[in-house]
Amino acid sequence: MAHKRMVVEAELAGLAKEFRLKSGKTKIEAAAELGVRRSTVQLAEENPEQSLHRLRIRMIEKYSPFTVVGPMYVLKRK
Repeated sequence: MAHKRMVVEAELAGLAKEFRLKSGKTKIEAAAELGVRRSTVQLAEENPEQSLHRLRIRMIEKYSPFTVVGPMYVLKRK
C-alpha cells in the first residue's frame, strides 16, 4: 500500500520548500522549470497565507515522490 499522509493547506508551503531544497534546486531554477518568477516561488514557500496552493502542489509533485490529492472536505450531519 502506498504511503499516505494527511496535511493541512498551511503545511504545503513548508513541504514545497523542503522538497525543493532536497532536490538541490535554487529558487531561480525552480521558477524557470515551473514557468513563474522567482518572487512567486519565494511567496509560495514563505507566505502560507498567500493563495498559491496550486503552485505549492506543483512544486511538491515535481521535487518529491509524492502526489497531492485534495482538498478534502468532511460533511457532517447537522
